[in-house]
Amino acid sequence: MAGRLAELARRNSERKRLALEAGTDLRLERLARLFGLDETDTDILLVSLAVELDTRYEKLYAYLQDDVTRTRPSIDLVLALLVQEPLQRIAARERFAADAPLRAARMLDLFDDPARVAPPFIGKTLRTDARIAAFLLGADRPDARVAPYVERHDDGPGIDALLLDDDTRRGLAGLARAGDAANGPPLVMHLQGPRGSGRRAVARGLCHERRQALFIVDLERLVADAGPELASAPHFELIDREARLAGAALCWRGFDTLLAAGRESELRACLRIVKRARGMSFLAGESPWFESGALGDARFVNVRLQRPAVPARIDLWQKAAAKHEAEAAQLDIVGVATKFRFTPGQIEASMHTAASLAAWRDPEHARIASQDLYDACRAHSNRTLSTLAQKVTPRFGWNDIVLPADRIRQLREICNHIKYRNRVFNEWGFDAKLASSKGLSFLFAGPSGTGKTMAAAIIAAELGLDLYKIDLSLVISKFIGETEKNLAKIFDEAETANSILFFDEADSLFGKRSEVKDSHDRYANIEVGYLLQRIEEYEGIAILATNFRRNMDEAFVRRLQFTVDFPLPGEADRYRMWTGILPESTPRDPALDLAMMAKRYTLTGGNIRNVALAAAFLAADDSDMIRMTHLIAATQREYQKMGKLVGERDFEADASS
Repeated sequence: MAGRLAELARRNSERKRLALEAGTDLRLERLARLFGLDETDTDILLVSLAVELDTRYEKLYAYLQDDVTRTRPSIDLVLALLVQEPLQRIAARERFAADAPLRAARMLDLFDDPARVAPPFIGKTLRTDARIAAFLLGADRPDARVAPYVERHDDGPGIDALLLDDDTRRGLAGLARAGDAANGPPLVMHLQGPRGSGRRAVARGLCHERRQALFIVDLERLVADAGPELASAPHFELIDREARLAGAALCWRGFDTLLAAGRESELRACLRIVKRARGMSFLAGESPWFESGALGDARFVNVRLQRPAVPARIDLWQKAAAKHEAEAAQLDIVGVATKFRFTPGQIEASMHTAASLAAWRDPEHARIASQDLYDACRAHSNRTLSTLAQKVTPRFGWNDIVLPADRIRQLREICNHIKYRNRVFNEWGFDAKLASSKGLSFLFAGPSGTGKTMAAAIIAAELGLDLYKIDLSLVISKFIGETEKNLAKIFDEAETANSILFFDEADSLFGKRSEVKDSHDRYANIEVGYLLQRIEEYEGIAILATNFRRNMDEAFVRRLQFTVDFPLPGEADRYRMWTGILPESTPRDPALDLAMMAKRYTLTGGNIRNVALAAAFLAADDSDMIRMTHLIAATQREYQKMGKLVGERDFEADASS
């Protein structure tokens, strides 16, 4: 018998040699090479696998174990079959330890015989993992337990095809060459950048250079689905096993998820895998991370992918337009590139949405128009800002606002600062001369109702941007540190909202700084300094509005680019407001004396709007048209609301005049 077994072993060895020379993929050999299995490990695996190939082995194992219910091999049986010497058999028990190659890669499952109470360790039964059995039998279907969380890419654009600055491109090309060192320490790259900044594209590009597949793991979904027991679950090891079987690099997308408090064990599990990887691994997230020795001997590189500057965005938009067969010359490419600080991913998604909007608007031609682009860009901007602020829908144009001519010119100048930002900063070279933020911040000052919110809405409409109104009186908290947290949330969301921020009641925070007499005064000044810092760093548009210009801190006001004063309207301006507030379709008495209303009552535009609307409701209930009696009655109510005293007889006289 021994001689026959030796002859069979010799034949198998010869057949294996010939197959390897012919380039045949021997899966057991590949498995052993990938996971460091020796001959004894592979024999253990084959003994366990036999019942998956031929059910007659069940009877054989039951016979050998003298138990008809034990149709799979136990550790004791495997040791008896493969190891002859008693001392060697004791040492061989370590091959079934949790950290041994077969168990660490989850190739073998150990389970107890339910008919036996507290069986010894060697009495545990072996079962080959279903995915490993399928792999050895020629199947490559991913493990169903982790397939929903893994996205496979077999190819991608090369590094040269990515829109990156020259320094970043050269650095990545060098990393691609460094990652080819087969016997060197693993190379771990932390790809940091906002969503759509090209983190996945960079990982795919580097794998393209190395002709290697890439597995992108959705950590956010994995953590959400696995729940609090993720660290003890096999997900991380199973994902790593799939990548090794496919010869793929791993990109852990949503790495920030593991940096949250309470996720330390999951972070260790992930880092344990990247530390032992061969070649390159990627950690992709939005937040900075420094490994601080957590990766051992692995080489670590932090690659920061920033939002592209305006010239790069223009190039991206033009390429996206060409891809969708849109006529770039007919589109406001410079405008959208200047106003929307989009990542490459957002630009591609926005152009796709614009194409869909064009097809809906004009099914026959489906030509993308500039308005489609602006609508698409607003749709792809961060919409969560609406949970922190009130979105203002623009309903007015330049013809609707009544202000002195020089104030209108100021407002148009503000728009020009956004429209021509690319020309001034990039084409004319001012970008190199200014170290500060390229954003805009300015103050609207004037009594309530003089048109500050309307002006902000008109600017938003002119620029094609959304407008969000933040009431600072609601943001300020009496609890120390809470105001800064509230402001941080607003600005963090606004960075990707591509919107205009309108801070109402700014004097509630930016009042004259007081002398520090106690800790509350000191923290109040810290809040002012914090908001000032965030406004200066913000690259978008921030408008601060106050009803009381004299209450604003002058040192702060001097640091704003514009200050626009909204005066109380004079008689001529009030008359323009009165004539413009009543819709053409509104029935009115020909005897309406709007000139008298403008002369007699000192009202702001907001007051006049309230009076006109109240008069319309009075008229709807009382007659078929708006009469002077309705206007006077509504004005009286408005004066009462304002706390102004006017004699009853004065109102009666005006109503009868």
